[in-house]
Amino acid sequence: MTDLQKEQIKTLRLQGIGYVKIGEMLGISDNTVRSFCRRNGLGDAAKNTVACKHCGKLIKIIPKQKPRKFCSDACRTAWWNSHPDCVDRKAVYAYTCSHCGKPFTAYGNKERKYCSHGCYIADRFGEECGLCD
Repeated sequence: MTDLQKEQIKTLRLQGIGYVKIGEMLGISDNTVRSFCRRNGLGDAAKNTVACKHCGKLIKIIPKQKPRKFCSDACRTAWWNSHPDCVDRKAVYAYTCSHCGKPFTAYGNKERKYCSHGCYIADRFGEECGLCD
């Protein structure tokens, strides 16, 4: 068994995949997979754990609770900061600024009128924005 296969077995086992499926995926005997998992602490107890998405640390699954994806807030923040493409932002709105007329987008506030605080102040008090062209 190669080092690559060992790493693949660890990864697949932590995802909750059984011995037979892992053996079929990697083209090795399910008994070989089973013995490797038991020697390395990935046996039946591994079904009650999941790996942190960021650091790979094992997290115990608590029955009747939603399984955690991260071991800590630091890992969660680091993972989301390094994967901005995975953020599914549904509340992105497109507007035209009431003061300068430029189009802009904003997240989460569908009542927004101005592209910046400067435009708001300029429109409210009749001054020049200084931020817009």
